[in-house]
Amino acid sequence: MRFLSRRGMFCRSCGLAVYREMSAKTLWQGWWSPLSVAITPLTLLMNLGPRGRFRKLAPPVGGFRPSLDPGKSLLRRPAAMLFLVPMALVVVAIPVLFVGGVFIEGAGIGKVPTLAVGDCVRNEGDWQDQDLEVVDCGSADAKYKVTRRLDGSKHQCADGEMLADLEYSPDKATVSCLAPAR
Repeated sequence: MRFLSRRGMFCRSCGLAVYREMSAKTLWQGWWSPLSVAITPLTLLMNLGPRGRFRKLAPPVGGFRPSLDPGKSLLRRPAAMLFLVPMALVVVAIPVLFVGGVFIEGAGIGKVPTLAVGDCVRNEGDWQDQDLEVVDCGSADAKYKVTRRLDGSKHQCADGEMLADLEYSPDKATVSCLAPAR
């Protein structure tokens, strides 16, 4: 992190040119250390004071050399866009992800189904990464039927039944025994 400043007697055009150049560099380069995340916005706010004083000056007249061209406004400069575009995307992405998460959770995506004895299911994954979906027992998709539910640490199903680890709670795991649907 470093602090740069320019001192001198500036006309309106030169002052605005220096303000815009240094503020654009601050927008692009000012965020690259942990402390800069807090200091960069303060620096940009402090730069507004000199900018206001430069804007109150009359346009330059005469002089012994030509004044600097103020150029594009700060928000239209490429260096500022390198900061503003990603920040705008972050600002838009946060609500979109939040709203998307609410709709996805509300649609049941990512939820583990609660199985009852007699439910029929199909497994969309393999048995190490189960993805069971409850289906109608009369449909061709019904591959397994829940025969029993086991609570606690006894996870043993009868011969011909498979163990489906589906539902977890902080204190114990509830599992279901599945048999091939007939």
